[in-house]
Amino acid sequence: MTATIDIEAVRAATPGVRHAHHLNAAGCSLASEATLRAVTEHLELEARAGGYEAAAAVRPRVEAVYEAAAALLGANPLEIALVESATVGWRRAIDALRLAPGDHVVVSRSAYVSFALQLLALERERGVVVDVVPNGDDGAVDLARLEQALGQAPALLALAHVPTSSGLVEPVAAAGALARAAGVPFMVDATQSAGQLEVDVGEIGCDLLVTTGRKYLRAPRGTGLLYVRGDLTPAAPDVRGAEWVADRDWTLDPGARRFETWEASTALRLGLGVALDEAAALGTATTEAHLTAIAARLRAALAALPGVEIADPPAARSAIVTFHVPGMDAAAVAAALAQRRVNVVAVPAAHGLWDLGGRGLPAVVRASPHVYDNDADLEALLDGVGAIAGARKEFAA
Repeated sequence: MTATIDIEAVRAATPGVRHAHHLNAAGCSLASEATLRAVTEHLELEARAGGYEAAAAVRPRVEAVYEAAAALLGANPLEIALVESATVGWRRAIDALRLAPGDHVVVSRSAYVSFALQLLALERERGVVVDVVPNGDDGAVDLARLEQALGQAPALLALAHVPTSSGLVEPVAAAGALARAAGVPFMVDATQSAGQLEVDVGEIGCDLLVTTGRKYLRAPRGTGLLYVRGDLTPAAPDVRGAEWVADRDWTLDPGARRFETWEASTALRLGLGVALDEAAALGTATTEAHLTAIAARLRAALAALPGVEIADPPAARSAIVTFHVPGMDAAAVAAALAQRRVNVVAVPAAHGLWDLGGRGLPAVVRASPHVYDNDADLEALLDGVGAIAGARKEFAA
């Protein structure tokens, strides 16, 4: 029998659902009461005992976070670094590659703004070459063109699994096979996929992967994961991951923790651990089946509304659903929905310029449900969009 999610049980454990119809998991999802409690209880312990003393008292629980993160990604705990955000992990990994003038980095059009900006800065300031691979007819990266690009011996292939700008799911496993065949290091941005889709680094075949805690993992802001396979070393070692052993020499931690820094929030990491445990309890496969089904229903229902157009490409199948109301600013649509206590966001082209700009979309409205959303939440969104689109149609007439 296929496992199902008890939505009402999840809602009962999620305080935020009582305040709004929250359809913004791709921005920052609602944490559970248990996750919230893990954070606040540790902050209270720090206030009573002191930060170092409190950290020492919960060290085994922090160690368990590495185990939970590794289980989520199909990795070894020694391959996991805890970081403050996906962007922090991404930048430390890119810096560690020590890209030189003339090195090529191959990327997809679905790249996220912060990651694209670092690569473009390296192109402008260091002479690194950024090669953007075209999409195929389905809106995903064209694998034939990707194979051609990898044949030019680039220094790195970097792909988003799911972008910020649509429900697209890139064929990362197929890309990973091509990268392995070409001997090219492969880095995956799983910021929008971890927690909603199955993400297995072995199946994907990536050497590096980053994700955040705040989105589909339902962890606190200020948490993230960096997966590192192999012996890549950080460009700037820190006392957390290195030991100064001689006047001008140091040794590095043998695992991915060599990419960590000493200062971090133990409270937030404990919250991340609880969120990872809750995700594991639901089951990634179960969550993926549940959310992709909800998103498919939502796309169909939005597409049926007069005056509304779906913006997702054909290869979209994740829990992210994007749309727009022609003739109406996406931010205005999101603001009008917020007045109805329906939380979505407007994603401007500047957050995914190679994607949205390439498709001639100045912005889209993004709805991203999670396991705590029920039919009433979806109906509130549909009712609100229908009313907004209808009002806009009458105004235009």
